[in-house]
Amino acid sequence: MKIELKGRIDSNNAAAVEKELLDQLSAGGAQDVEIDADELEYISSAGLRVILRIRKNYPTMKIVNVSSEVYEILEMTGFTEMMSVEKAYRRVSIEGCEEIGRGANGVVYRIDQDNVVKVYFDAGGLEDIQHERELTKLALILGLPTAISYDVVKVGDSYGSVFELLNARSFSKILATEPEKMDWCVKEYVDMLKRIHSIEVPEGKLPDAREIAIDWVDYVYPLMPEDKAKKLRALIEEIPKDNHMIHGDYHTKNVELCNDEVLLIDMDTLSMGHPIIELACIFNAFIGYSEYDHDEILSFQGFDHETAVRFFYKVMSEYLGTTCQTKINEVVDKARVIGYTRMYRRSHRRNLMATEKGKAEAEQWMSELLELLDRTDTLLYSLNELDIEAEADNLTEVQTFVEECLAKTDCSPKAMMQINVAVEEIFVNIASYAYAPDKGRAVVRVEVSGDPVCVTITFIDHGIPYDPLQRQDPDVTKPAEDREIGGLGIFLTRKIMDDLSYEYADGKNILTLKKNLEEGE
Repeated sequence: MKIELKGRIDSNNAAAVEKELLDQLSAGGAQDVEIDADELEYISSAGLRVILRIRKNYPTMKIVNVSSEVYEILEMTGFTEMMSVEKAYRRVSIEGCEEIGRGANGVVYRIDQDNVVKVYFDAGGLEDIQHERELTKLALILGLPTAISYDVVKVGDSYGSVFELLNARSFSKILATEPEKMDWCVKEYVDMLKRIHSIEVPEGKLPDAREIAIDWVDYVYPLMPEDKAKKLRALIEEIPKDNHMIHGDYHTKNVELCNDEVLLIDMDTLSMGHPIIELACIFNAFIGYSEYDHDEILSFQGFDHETAVRFFYKVMSEYLGTTCQTKINEVVDKARVIGYTRMYRRSHRRNLMATEKGKAEAEQWMSELLELLDRTDTLLYSLNELDIEAEADNLTEVQTFVEECLAKTDCSPKAMMQINVAVEEIFVNIASYAYAPDKGRAVVRVEVSGDPVCVTITFIDHGIPYDPLQRQDPDVTKPAEDREIGGLGIFLTRKIMDDLSYEYADGKNILTLKKNLEEGE
């Protein structure tokens, strides 16, 4: 039960105050008592005796919101040793302050040139503040550049955590006011993201993002067709446990440039898990939440929808290390499955579907999710594997992907040309014949290993069973008029690669090419 002490308590009114307090406690049938001293201006020994007598009847009693002056009296007389006494929090106004960040649990405002305050949505956010302070300290210990809160304050009816961020500017503000710096922002943003994902978290220090995602699925499960809900849960459960850090709310308002140092803020969503869960949250921040209403991104991040989309796809290209749009889209689609699940849950949990706009948004997200589930067999991805429509027009993308996979090797121009020729011959052959007259997909996997370096390129399709290695080599000594048309592709591939092998397994054609990259070749 909470009771209030106000004004002055001295020899003149102590007895009356005591009677009033006892009447309140008796009427309320209190077991645990909390005395709110927010408006208590003065207390003498007579008032202290009142508190002491109540304390004897209610041993768990605590006093909160005590001013510095009153706290000093309680401390001098030993009251802070015999019971819980909490100082009042300094009050801060955010009226007219610039919003520089926004997270899942609060908004960050600049209150002066040197300091910012994160105000929590939950009016009773003291536990949230303590939780985030602990996570922030953990992140700093593990090597993430971040700002530590040095004060807790009262902001209106809620609480805030104060940080020193001298002359800091969010990446959102930089993108909005200096669009020419987009590529710089992309690089720094991805560098920080990779830094986050490289950190191994000690056991038990952070929640498991996979379990959080399963909770999202369980929430929307009864709101979906049974077969789709089962598949969605199976896809999430397939994601392996991973002890690497995830930020969980990684967008450009939570990345700050402070005195030429890039800092990460808003740490209350830290967890650990597979990067695909992080990428889903990033998709939501830049595209998902504003997919229905493009103006949402402007009010949230401060830049327009076109800027958000360009930034997101540049980030994905930099993070995945590829310019192959098919590869980027493949990973984005996997992230979207998780992203739409989270957004749809949010719409229901916060009753956002009560409005026409909220209902239309949620319906769009669910429609996208169901469509993705029809063509998604796994949420896992490999940076050295490309899943692409087997069409000759996609050859350039395939060759570019292979070249990017080999970019860090000492592959000579001659070897690269030969590999490109072999890739063309095999991929075009799959595109032309594997599914004819229909269309299908092909997987191209590139692996580099060994010393000397050996490149292995594997082509996989679900087309008509066909072993090209059984084809007899053409007689290249014959004159042109006597030569058969065809057969040169696989013959040429045999000549320029060091090894070829074929197998048909689980309904798939699997053709593997190997080439040794000798030094100086």
